[in-house]
Parts: sequence; C-alpha cells; structure tokens
Amino acid sequence: MSWQERSARARSEDGSAIIEFVFLGVLMLVPLIYLVMTLGRVQAGSFAVTTAAREAGRAFVTAESGDDAPARARAASDVAFADQGFDGMGRLQVACSTSPCLTPNARIETTARVSVPLPLIPAFARGVVPLEIPLTASHLSTVDRFRGAP
Repeated sequence: MSWQERSARARSEDGSAIIEFVFLGVLMLVPLIYLVMTLGRVQAGSFAVTTAAREAGRAFVTAESGDDAPARARAASDVAFADQGFDGMGRLQVACSTSPCLTPNARIETTARVSVPLPLIPAFARGVVPLEIPLTASHLSTVDRFRGAP
C-alpha cells in the first residue's frame, strides 16, 4: 500500500474518534447515573426506617400514659418518614414485653418498614414486576425503671 493510499484512508477517518468517545461516554454514563440515583433512594429509605424505629421507641417509652403512647410513636415515625421523602409510605409496628406496655423496666420493640420504589420506572411496569426494595429496621427501648406504675 502506497503512502498516498494510507494518507487518503487516514483522512476518511478524521473525527471518528471523537464520535466514538462521545457515544461510548454516554453509553457508560447513563447506567452510572441511574445507579447513583437508585443508591441514593435506598440510602434515604435506610435512614428513614432506622430513624423512624428509634424515634418511635423513644416517643413511646416517654409518653405520660399508655393511651397516648401509640399516637406519639406514630407521629414520631411519620416525621422521620416524611423527612426522607417517604411520606405516607412507611409502616410502624410496636410490640410490648408486658401488659400494660409502660410498666417500669418493660421492653418495647418498634419495627419500621418501607418499600423504596426504583426511580424512573413507569406506573404500568410496577403492576407487572415488583420494582421496589423493602427495608426494615427494629429498635428495642426500655421503659425507665424508676417510672411510676401506669
């Protein structure tokens, strides 16, 4: 092959490296951005359930009466879920080791749950394939030993 043929061939490929670089860059960048968005939402869900379980337990054991305790726990968990963008999506379960629940030295287990939907998935696809990541956290709180009997 002569130098003229090589020169003509090289000129015909001018600028193709830039196009390939941009194409491959976009091809690699889109999944990376989606992964970062997904991990961000899962981390927010993790923060929401751990905070909701902990704060609900604290609110429950510091209630003045056993009648107010479940409402206080629910309100504390709702604030924690709303803080991370899961308003109305979280669930809270409270289990007591004794009856009544606020007996001195009793243990209260609060369990918070939320399902984190994957971002940018259309609603019609959510009905067909489960596209959510379930997260759960539990917290064990103890009623103050020197608390007066309920």
